[in-house]
Amino acid sequence: MSKLTDVPKRILIGRALRSDRLGETLLPKRIALPVFASDPLSSVAYAPGEVLLVLSIAGVTAYHYSPWIAVAVVVLMFTVVASYRQNVHAYPSGGGDYEVANTNLGPKAGLTVASALLVDYVLTVAVSISSGIENLGSAVPFVVEHKVLCAIGVIVLLTLMNLRGVKESGSLFAIPTYVFVFGVFTMIAWGAFRGLVLDDTMRAPTADYVIKPEHQGLAGFALVFLLLRAFSSGCAALTGVEAISNGVPAFRKPKSKNAATTLAMMGLLAVTMFCGIIALAAATDVRMAEDPAKDLIHNGVPLGPDYVQNPVISQVAEAVFGKGSFLFIILAAATALVLFLAANTAYNGFPLLGSILAQDRYLPRQLHTRGDRLAFSNGIVLLAGAAGLLVGIYGADSTRLIQLYIVGVFVSFTLSQTGMVRHWNRHLATEKDQAKRRHMIRSRAINAFGAFFTGLVLVVVLLTKFTHGAWVALLGMVIFYATMTAIRKHYDRVAAEIAAPEGPTDDLVRPSRVHSVVLISKIHRPTLRALAYAKLMRSDTLEALSVNVDPAETKALREEWERRGIDVPLKVLDSPYREITRPIIEYVKSLRKESPRDAVSVIIPEYVVGHWYEHLLHNQSALRLKGRLLFTPGIMVTSVPYQLQSSEAAKRRARRQQDWNAPGSVRRGPAQVRSKESSEHKSS
Repeated sequence: MSKLTDVPKRILIGRALRSDRLGETLLPKRIALPVFASDPLSSVAYAPGEVLLVLSIAGVTAYHYSPWIAVAVVVLMFTVVASYRQNVHAYPSGGGDYEVANTNLGPKAGLTVASALLVDYVLTVAVSISSGIENLGSAVPFVVEHKVLCAIGVIVLLTLMNLRGVKESGSLFAIPTYVFVFGVFTMIAWGAFRGLVLDDTMRAPTADYVIKPEHQGLAGFALVFLLLRAFSSGCAALTGVEAISNGVPAFRKPKSKNAATTLAMMGLLAVTMFCGIIALAAATDVRMAEDPAKDLIHNGVPLGPDYVQNPVISQVAEAVFGKGSFLFIILAAATALVLFLAANTAYNGFPLLGSILAQDRYLPRQLHTRGDRLAFSNGIVLLAGAAGLLVGIYGADSTRLIQLYIVGVFVSFTLSQTGMVRHWNRHLATEKDQAKRRHMIRSRAINAFGAFFTGLVLVVVLLTKFTHGAWVALLGMVIFYATMTAIRKHYDRVAAEIAAPEGPTDDLVRPSRVHSVVLISKIHRPTLRALAYAKLMRSDTLEALSVNVDPAETKALREEWERRGIDVPLKVLDSPYREITRPIIEYVKSLRKESPRDAVSVIIPEYVVGHWYEHLLHNQSALRLKGRLLFTPGIMVTSVPYQLQSSEAAKRRARRQQDWNAPGSVRRGPAQVRSKESSEHKSS
C-alpha cells in the first residue's frame, strides 16, 4: 500500500527533504513579497470597483467622493503597515496577531484573533479564486458554465504547488505577481503621460452610459452611511497585510528586518496602484452599477441581462492602452492569474498559524508537523478543503462571497494593535534608558492610533455589511472559537489524566501474576512461532485459546494438538452465533474479574504480506480484535508477525529502490562524495 501511494505522491510534490534543509526553504525579500503580499497587491483589481459599485447607488454624482474614500483607505493602509512593522520587531516568532493578543490581552482574546484569521484565510482563497474564475470566464465560456468545478480545480492545483514547499511555490508565483505590478504601474504612468502631457482624451467603454440611481439626492445620515459603506468595501485592499507578521519565520535572516522591509514595500505598492486606478477611473469616466442590466442606460434604454460588466481595472486598461493591444492583453492575463495566486497568501498564513495553534493545543497536533517538503502539509490540505466547501456552497460567486470578507481581518487588526499598546506599557514600566523609552513611546503612539482607527473601521464594517453576509463570517468565527476551546479542554484533560505523579501509584505496582493467552485458529508456522514466543515470556499461566465456529474444524484442531503433543493447554470457546471477537473479549474480561491485580497478555499471530491487495485478504479479524482489546483495562496485546514470501519480495524491492542511482549519478558520483571532492580540490 505504501508503495502504491508513494509513487504518485513523489510525482505530484517531489522528493522528501531532510529536516536539516529547512534553511534552504527560507525566503529572500524578492520572493517573500509575492508569496505573502499577493493578496493585498491583487485586491487593487477589485477594491476600486467595489467602491464605485456602492457609490453608484446614489448615481454618478456620488463618484466625486471616490478620491476622498481613496485617501481614507490610504491613511488606513499606512497606519496598519506602520503598526505591523512594530509587531514583526516585537514578536518575530511568527505568532503574529494571535501571539500579540494572547500574550498581552489573554487567551480568550488570542483565540478570538485566531478564529478571525482562520476564517479570513479561508475566505481569501474562496474570494480570490472565484474572482479570478469570473475574470477568466469573460474570455472562456466553458469556465462560466462550470464555475464551481473550475474553481475547485484551481484550489487543487494551488494545493499541490504549496505541498511542494514554500520556496518552490513562491518562485513560481513571483513571475505573474511582478508582471501584474509592472503592468499596473505602466498603465498608471502611460495614462498620466497621455492625460497630463499629451492632453489626450481617454474614455472608458462605459463612459457614455448613464447610471440610474437607486436613491437619488441622498443627504445627511443616508449619505454618510453610503460613504461609510463604500469605504468599508474599499478596505478590501487591506486584506492579507497581517500575513507577513504571521510568516516572519519563513524569511531569511535578519527575519524581523526583512519582514518589516517587505511590509513597507507592499504598502507602498498597494497604495500607489489603488490610488492610480481610482484616479484613472475618474479621468476615463468609468461607470459601474450593482445591477448593470437595469441601472446602466445607453441611449435611454437599459443594457439588459446580456450585458457583461467588466471590472474597473479592465475598463481603465482599455481606455489607456486600447482594446486588444498587446499591453492590454498582458495586463488582463496577469490580472486573472494574480487573482488566483492571491490565494497563496492564505496558503502560507493558514498553515503557519495552524501550526502555532496546534503547538498551544488548540488544534490537532498533526497540524504542527511538517510534511515531506518541509511545508505544513496538513494545514494546507485543511485550508483547501474548507475553501472548496465554501466555493461549492456559494457557487463560486465572488459578489456573494465578498460580503463575508474583511470582518475577520479587522477583528484581528484591532485586537492586535490594542495588545501592542499593552505590550509597550508593560515595557515602559521597567525601562530606564531614555532613548529606548522615546522609541517605545513613539511605537505605542503608532499602535494606539492603529487600534483606534481599525476599531472604528470594524464598527463601520459590521454596521454596513452585517445584513449583506458578514454574519456568516461571525458565525464561522464562533464555530472556530468553540471548536478550538473544546480541543484545548480535551488535551488538558488527557494531559492531567496521564501525568506521572510524584508518589507511588497503582501504575508502579507490579501485577501479582501474568496470564498469557495465545489466540489460534489452526496449527501452522505462525501459531508455532507465537507459542514459542509465549513460552519465552515465562508467564505464570499459559494457554492457547480458539473459538468454535465450525465443529469439524475444531475437532480436527484438537486431534492435531494431541497428536503433536503440544505442552500448552488448549481451551475452546463455543460461539453459537459464529462470532469470534465477542467470546474472546468476554473470556479475557472474566480472567480480569477473577483476579483484578493480575495482568492478561493476549498474543496474536499475524501474517505480514508484501502487496497492498493482500492486506484486504488477511489480518482483518486480528485488527478488529486488537481494536476492541485496547479498550479493556489490564489487557496487554502483543502481535507476533510471520513474514510471508511476498513481504520478503517487498523488502528486496525497497532495497533495490534505495540502491538505485539516477541517470548520470554514477558519472557525477554521490552528492556527499562530490561535495567532499570539490572541497578537497578547492583546498588544493
